[in-house]
Amino acid sequence: MLNQHEIMQTIQMIDQQHLDVRTITMGISLLSCAHSDVKTACDKVYDKITRYAERLVATGEDIEKEFGIPIVNKRISVTPIALVAAAAETDSYVPFAQALDRAAKTTGVNFIGGFSALVQKGMTAADRILINSIPEALASTDIVCSSVNVGSTKAGIDMDAVALMGRTIKELAEKTANRGGFGCAKLVVFCNAVEDNPFMAGAFHGVGEPERVINVGVSGPGVVYHALQEVKGKPFDVVAETVKKTAFRITRMGQLVAQEASRRLDTPFGIVDLSLAPTPAIGDSVARILEEMGLEVCGTHGTTAALALLNDAVKKGGVMASSSVGGLSGAFIPVSEDEGMIAAARSGALTLDKLEAMTCVCSVGLDMIAVPGDTPAETLSAIIADEAAIGMVNSKTTAVRIIPAPGCTVGDTVEFGGLLGSAPIQPVHPFSAKDFVARGGRIPAPMQSLKN
Repeated sequence: MLNQHEIMQTIQMIDQQHLDVRTITMGISLLSCAHSDVKTACDKVYDKITRYAERLVATGEDIEKEFGIPIVNKRISVTPIALVAAAAETDSYVPFAQALDRAAKTTGVNFIGGFSALVQKGMTAADRILINSIPEALASTDIVCSSVNVGSTKAGIDMDAVALMGRTIKELAEKTANRGGFGCAKLVVFCNAVEDNPFMAGAFHGVGEPERVINVGVSGPGVVYHALQEVKGKPFDVVAETVKKTAFRITRMGQLVAQEASRRLDTPFGIVDLSLAPTPAIGDSVARILEEMGLEVCGTHGTTAALALLNDAVKKGGVMASSSVGGLSGAFIPVSEDEGMIAAARSGALTLDKLEAMTCVCSVGLDMIAVPGDTPAETLSAIIADEAAIGMVNSKTTAVRIIPAPGCTVGDTVEFGGLLGSAPIQPVHPFSAKDFVARGGRIPAPMQSLKN
């Protein structure tokens, strides 16, 4: 039961500290839409999404008004399309992406995710068709997001898929060159992808999920930052306890919204993802939280340790507030979407190598990073392989969302606008990984996989 003090604290967090529910995401199973005829299958996809999600946006807006809690995005995730489209007799899945785009626009949501494939142990014919379709699919749609899972702790890393994704990212960047390679901002390459992630661009509705479900993603870097200002100079155990208590309050709010949306939409409540998801707005930055712990600038020595404390404390506080914590849950470090990260990258303190080290202890991985447009596909694949290896060995989710911005070089900035912000072009190593990527095959699963 909330008391008056907690209510006043929550009001202050919303009004002054950028606290919001980042997304209500409805997951929808499309397995029943499989059909050998492409048009029939796409019609079934459109009909099912618009039927299930027709009241999603209106319900979110009603909850916002009644509770005074900002809900920034309403989104949809669907069954990985490579599974749904496998029955279709076609060599392109672009029509499926366009059906998703139409359905999402009809319902009024911000994004729809699930133009996806799971290829951690190898690729089916349908998986290859989907990956080959990604450049055209994302270039010809507006709000469709795509993801490909290329590795897992159980299966190892599919290096053939890793090589293919490097080439796919390059092609997608060129197809959206007039928008700074914007299409790549809608594509994530995962290791250990989770089935209940409500955040884009990596959301999809896993095969182990129910027919439909409501998942909620909360945010609140600004709230944590303000809380830490009250404990300046205090020991790290005090810092950790402060973050835990703050994450508890943030998660309680997310749980309330999730349960209310579930009830009103007559849809099972899935999980609350309590990730600290930043925005380009001043005061809503994960980097500034790390600097508040005593770092002169995010990226300097000590940054990884500070991020490890933050991520762990967020999880500990969240699980005390909800028995249904899931998704990714922790701290995101997207460069273009975080005002402090942008500043640190521009200053040279935050490099690609340092970001890779930070991903060992945070929620996802190399996120919204822009690199020179002439970066070779093999270098992109090698970056993906490095990040997948971190996820595989550490039994955690890692990902790469990288933009080789066409025509841009180090020192330039590419603008995406809105929540996607702007990204300074960061240098990559000039030395080739071409022969490494060309080996193909599969990097075997580590000893950690033998848990049965």
